[in-house]
Amino acid sequence: MRVPQIVSSRAVLVTVLAVVLAGCADNAEFDEEVPLWVTEMIRRMEREPVTNPPAYVERSDYAGATVYYVPPHCCDVAGSLYDESGTLICGPDGGLSGKGDGRCPDFASARRNEKIIWRDSRTATN
Repeated sequence: MRVPQIVSSRAVLVTVLAVVLAGCADNAEFDEEVPLWVTEMIRRMEREPVTNPPAYVERSDYAGATVYYVPPHCCDVAGSLYDESGTLICGPDGGLSGKGDGRCPDFASARRNEKIIWRDSRTATN
């Protein structure tokens, strides 16, 4: 009767080890450090249906700070601009007007050092 308990303990140990190793590898695909909330947001987008055009996350400098931009993924939806801590700053584009929520109308022209840090490589299947 002890064998099932040993097998069960090993299975739990292997599962815990796999989860820990997967957590360590979360940022392995990025060239540099990204905040944990960005990694979590990307993982969430990877579980969602594929968008057309493909989703991406861009890091840039805007108004003296590092920001993260996610473009609109569909009609009448605004893009999202986040500060380094993950707080939503504004919707710089998209939405009903195509001009976002109006809180950062200069984002497209004022941002600097834009770099796409992740782009969805999946393709839509129809």
